[in-house]
Order: sequence, then structure tokens, then C-alpha cells
Amino acid sequence: AEATLNEKVGMMSGHGFFKQYLASNKKWGADPYRAGGGIERLGIEPFYFTDGPRGVARGSSTCFPCTMARGASFDVDLERRVGEVMGIEARAQGCNLSGAVCVNLLRHPAWGRGQETYGEDQHHLGEMGAALGVGIQTHNVAATVKHYALNSIENARFKIDVKVDERTLREVYLPHFKRILDAGIRTVMSAYNKVNGEYCGQHRELLTDILRTEWGFDGFVHSDWVQGVYQLYGAAAGLDVENPEPRVFGDKLVEAVRQGSIEPQVIDQACRRILRVYYRIACAEDPLPAYDMTMVAQPSHRALALEVAEKSAVLLVNRNTLPFDAAKIKKLALLGRLAGLHNTGDMGSSRVRPPYVVTPAEGLQRFLLEHSAGSIVAADESDLAACIAAARSADAVVVVVGFTAREEGEFIPGDISHGQEGTATAAASQTDGANGSFGRGGDRADLELPAAQIAMIEAVAATGKPVVVVIVAGSAVLVERWHEKPGAILQTFYAGMEGGTALAKLLFGIVSPSGKLPFTVARDAGDYPFFDRNADAIEYGYLQGYAKLLHEQREPRFAFGHGLSYASFSYRALQAVRAKNEIRVSVAVRNDGSVAAEELVQCYVGFPGRIQPRARHSLKAFARASLAPGETRVVRLTIPIDSLRYWNTATRSWKLEGGTHRVMVARSAADPAPLFATLEF
Repeated sequence: AEATLNEKVGMMSGHGFFKQYLASNKKWGADPYRAGGGIERLGIEPFYFTDGPRGVARGSSTCFPCTMARGASFDVDLERRVGEVMGIEARAQGCNLSGAVCVNLLRHPAWGRGQETYGEDQHHLGEMGAALGVGIQTHNVAATVKHYALNSIENARFKIDVKVDERTLREVYLPHFKRILDAGIRTVMSAYNKVNGEYCGQHRELLTDILRTEWGFDGFVHSDWVQGVYQLYGAAAGLDVENPEPRVFGDKLVEAVRQGSIEPQVIDQACRRILRVYYRIACAEDPLPAYDMTMVAQPSHRALALEVAEKSAVLLVNRNTLPFDAAKIKKLALLGRLAGLHNTGDMGSSRVRPPYVVTPAEGLQRFLLEHSAGSIVAADESDLAACIAAARSADAVVVVVGFTAREEGEFIPGDISHGQEGTATAAASQTDGANGSFGRGGDRADLELPAAQIAMIEAVAATGKPVVVVIVAGSAVLVERWHEKPGAILQTFYAGMEGGTALAKLLFGIVSPSGKLPFTVARDAGDYPFFDRNADAIEYGYLQGYAKLLHEQREPRFAFGHGLSYASFSYRALQAVRAKNEIRVSVAVRNDGSVAAEELVQCYVGFPGRIQPRARHSLKAFARASLAPGETRVVRLTIPIDSLRYWNTATRSWKLEGGTHRVMVARSAADPAPLFATLEF
């Protein structure tokens, strides 16, 4: 009530971004950025923003494995602990608003920013995103869930119009956002793209009708950077803050109120939302007595980065090749240029600058020196003869293949810098075929590995030596041309600052791989939905991911949920009991192997099948179990009955399909012989 109109509208945008950006020599995230809120005259502090999602994009912070890698861990508690570290390091560096919770659904593996999300399944996205956000907010940093909504193409993100029907929107692309907001996450970032003809940053159905009226969200919504809103009516539609500067809001919004085209209550409502979030965090007691720079990348945080890297790697294939016996490896051939690169993910807004990065080469060399006095011989795909010679001279071969920020990541047009200049990846640039502009990152042009890397794999596999291929990539890579040649395939994603340390421990059996694929690796690119990275418009259908392959009866190369271990596990005694509002599931899991390991218990529900289109079955619960050799543990899971409902377009409400539902415990989404129990609804 005491604020002037100019002061209130001033709260509704960021301030000073471009000035800071130039002052820092165009280094993205060099300083905390004022991203809305704040009235100095009244003693109200603004929000200071830091990006994510693989760590705090400030200073020299802890760099975790990318979000997709953490998705492969399927470890909710681990992700909450990652969030807590991000919250601590954000506070220590002067920030109280985090953009780390990215949960756009991986519709197609070519999506450049797929590495910033958790995978292709709505339930999994919601559980992991909620855990990260709750962890961040533990330390009174407001978490933002992004990008709301249907943002799954990178190069065309500023222009593309996503066409989607009501059931697909409600059942496929929004449930994970609601789950995260129901967990108490306090802010939302709108997406750049259009949905059914309107930009998300000024989309009344998304921002008001669904988000506020139906879901009861009472926090604030802020735009994505630079081109997040185009019209003043975005404020009335439900956008509370324009970032990073008042390009559309600001003076123009003040004038619109004075002229009567925007109601004053729109401004007051936005300010109440902003202040509500601000005072919730500003007035809450901090868990720690102080937050200072000594906490940033402290030893316990680095140890957590290592733990995540260990638990997120997915063993795709193992033909009695892994784990290596350190006593028998006197010389290890380490091949591929990526083995020696600091390659932690894309170089856009999610970039983290850790105090160090352990590369695969460094991690393996240290391990051999400590455990076997073995040596490494290196070569890369630029010289196949050298690769073959190295392989022949070695006891075993590790081939590191995949991508860098050049091939996939946030698309950075040539006239926008996020601080890449002067780094080893400055040359990692590409041309956007749509307009010829110089840029970096973007959507992947090909789902296969580069031809030179495939040739390297084939050449060294022909030597007859034990060959392990390590895939560094943000999502699925097609492997049909070469997957039968190596003895083992391990996907490590972008594994963070301790990735090389984790890789050595995984290859030599100090740790058993326990990650599971959070997406489907198809046999053919045509098995995925249609994708055009330069499209002006695209239609998103109901079926995608494992639901699409199941419906079309196409066998994946590696199914959603697939991942091998150095142990073996058996399941028995499945029980599924319907309580008032939930299904209670229990199953006994036994470690039949000779090493301690962790198993992911996956619970799917199959539907009666009368409502179409619909997935044949969907993931509805999951949990990790740590088991010693010979140990049996009963794992208990809970499925809310509301999560089984479909959107009835006639009544515009959620309905439960009548008939037999199959509750299945399976080793993947394509498990041909799951344990199952039936329930009638």
C-alpha cells in the first residue's frame, strides 16, 4: 500500500543484467543478478538469481553430473542432497533464487538441452524435480521449476508453436510440473515457445487458469531471459516478473496502467505473489548459522559429486568384460580425444566453473598408480593406426566417445556470449542451418556417434583385446552399427568434476554400476516422434518414449529402466493392496551376486485399455535398495490412486478408468516377464 506505481512495476522485472554482463567481460553468471522484487525505499530486498542445473552458476562451485545423469540414478534422497548443496552454495554466493529445477520432458534425444532434464517419464521427472527443489529450498533459496511448458526443442525455441490437444497436455506434459509445485516449490519460469498459438510467457490458460485457479499455486512466475514476453497483456495473463530487463514491462507497463488498459489490481496481485515468496524465505530461520565462501566446493560437496557420478553411470552391455582386475592390467589403452577433455556439459546458462575437473585420463591414471602401478597408452580417433597399435600393446582398452558442447546443449547464437571465449571449447561452434548464424550448442543433428568415433571402436575391437566403450552424452545415442563389437558399454553422461574418479572405480569394480536408463534407446531413429530443430510449428502427440514403442510393438535396443550390475538380483512375493487413496506395494529383493550392489525397483501400472490413446503401462513408483551379497530386503512402494486417472475432455475433469489394472514390478519398461498383481477399479 505504501509503494508507488513505479516502485511496484519496478518489482516486476529484473534490473542491471546487461550492465553487469558487459562489466564482467561478457562472462555469464559472474555476479548475482537482480531478478525481480525489491524496493530500496521500503527496505525490501530483491531476488538475486543463479542458474543451474548441474550446480551453482557462480564463482567456482561444485559441478555435479548433469541432470540426465542424476535422473539415471533414480535416487530421490541423493537428489535432495544435491539440492541442499546447491542451496548452500547459492546462499554463500549472495543468491536467493535458483533456476536449477529443469523438468521439460525428453520427447526426442536430439533435443540439445536434454542433458538438463531427468528423462522421458512424467512420474520420474516429478519425483526427481521435487527432490531437487525441496533440497534447494531447505536453505531458504526459492527454487524455480522450468520451462513451463512443452519446451523440448532448442534451436527453434524462440519461435516454435507447439500444437497439443487437451489430454496430451494434461496427462503427458504437465503432471510433473504439478507434482513439483505440490511439493512446495515457490516459483515458475515460463518457456520461450508458443503453445497452441500463444507464447508461454503470456499464456493465460497456462499461467492463470491451470497454474493458479486449478492447481492453487500462490508463488510467482518469471520469464525466461531476453525474449520471454512480447505483449503487456502478459502481466494480466499471469507473468509476474520479466527477466532480465524490462524490455516489455517497466515504463510501458506503468503507462498502460495509467491509461486504463491494464488494471491496477494486476500489478498489486503480481507484487503480492513476489512479496509472499520473498518473506517466506527472508523470515524463515536458516538451518545453518552462516553461509560463507568456505562452503563452496568444500570437501563434503566434492564427495557428493563423486557419489552421484558413481550412482548415475549405466552399464548397458557387459559380455564378461567388466569389472577389470587391477592386478592383470599392466597397460591400459585409453582412446578418444574426449578422454582428456574437461567435458562437463553444455556451455550455456547451466555452465558451472568448478575448481577442478577429473578427466577420464586423470582418473584412470591415478587409479592405476595407486592400485597396480600400471600405465596408460593414449591415442585418439584422428589416427586409427595409433589407436590400433595402442590397443595391441595393452591388456585392455577403454574407448571414450560421445559429444561436447559443440554438438549438443543450449543454443547460443553468435551475437550472445555466455563466457565461452578463451576456453578450450571456444572452437566448438556450429552453424544453425536455418539462418547461417554463428553459434554453439543446439539440437543434435545426428543420433549416432561421429563417424570417426565409430571407426575407432570397430578398429580396436578387431584386435581381439577386451574393449569397453564409455559414452559421454546428454541422452540417447543410437548404437546399432557397433554395439555387438565391444565387450562392454558404459554410459556416464556428463559426469561432473569427479567423473574421472568415478569412472575408474566403476571399471575396476570398486563400485558396482547401478544407474538405469531414464530414456529409451531405440534401434532406429524413426522409432522416436517426429523432430525438426528448425520448425516453425510442430504437433506433440500423446505417445512418446517407451509408451510409443510399446504401442507400436517396436523392441528398443535398450529399454527405459535398463541397466546392468556386477551383482544379480531376484524378486519374489509381490503384494499390491488397495487402501483408501493409494495402492501399497511390497516386493522381496535378493542380491544373488557376490558383491554388494544397489538395485532399482521399478513399479509400473498397466491400464484396462478402453481409454485410448494411452500408454500400455506407466511408471508409478520406484526405489533403490542397497544389498549385501545374499541379503534379502522387502521394498515398499506407494502409488496414489489419483495418479492412475485420465483427463476426461467431455467433463473436463480427472476420471479413473474402470476395469483391471496390473501392478507390475519390472526390470525395465520392456521387461517381458514382470511380477504382477491385478486390482479392480
